[in-house]
Amino acid sequence: MKELKQHIASAFDRDLEGIQAKIMKMGGLAEAAIMSAAKSLEMRDEDLANQVRRGDAAIDALEESLNEEAARVIALRAPTASDLRIVLSVMRMSANLERIGDLSKNMAKRTTVLVQMQQIGGTSQSLRRMAREVELMLKDALDSYIQRDEAKALDVIERDRDVDQMYNTLFREFLTFMLEDPRNITACMHLHFIAKNIERMGDHVTSIAEQVVFLTSGRKPEDIRIKDDRTSTDASLSLDVLDDDGDSED
Repeated sequence: MKELKQHIASAFDRDLEGIQAKIMKMGGLAEAAIMSAAKSLEMRDEDLANQVRRGDAAIDALEESLNEEAARVIALRAPTASDLRIVLSVMRMSANLERIGDLSKNMAKRTTVLVQMQQIGGTSQSLRRMAREVELMLKDALDSYIQRDEAKALDVIERDRDVDQMYNTLFREFLTFMLEDPRNITACMHLHFIAKNIERMGDHVTSIAEQVVFLTSGRKPEDIRIKDDRTSTDASLSLDVLDDDGDSED
């Protein structure tokens, strides 16, 4: 009986290793998608944007495979307590990474439109800096998961405020450009959606970090995170309900 229990435990450990390897691979692809999408915008590189769009299929496939494997582990191994928390956390993390992939894909789609338009000031560079911050947050969130580092995860959650502030600043810049010259409106609308996509990515990264806190402590962060996105109070450009967190475009 002792040998049987050891065999079951060993098999479960191998299953967990496989699942966790997939979540890290998925995370690496999501990191690359964020930065490639931002780079394609700044460099006006339509080929790179199309590469990001095609690459989203790999992230989707990994999520499907990971969820199937996690469901199999739950059904066959019946994990309890901390082991079950690991499996559930990974499933939730994979959903967030899949959404990050979708948002990167949507950024790339808008880039293929924006390359045909005149550049708007230094907004592309600002968007890339914002994307870089989100990419670094994602890297740290994934590291905190591997290291089971609650402090690092909490730091990632706090840094989402910086991303919100970057978004607020860009939003005001877009309004200024549109007021100065109505010919900027179409490009600024696309740029706003890209900024909102990046801000949403920050939210998904924060959700991943919250899963790490849950995994390491069995609880969600005690303090409710207050978003610093103040743009919804501006009725002149209430765009958040449109294509802000999905893959609705062809």
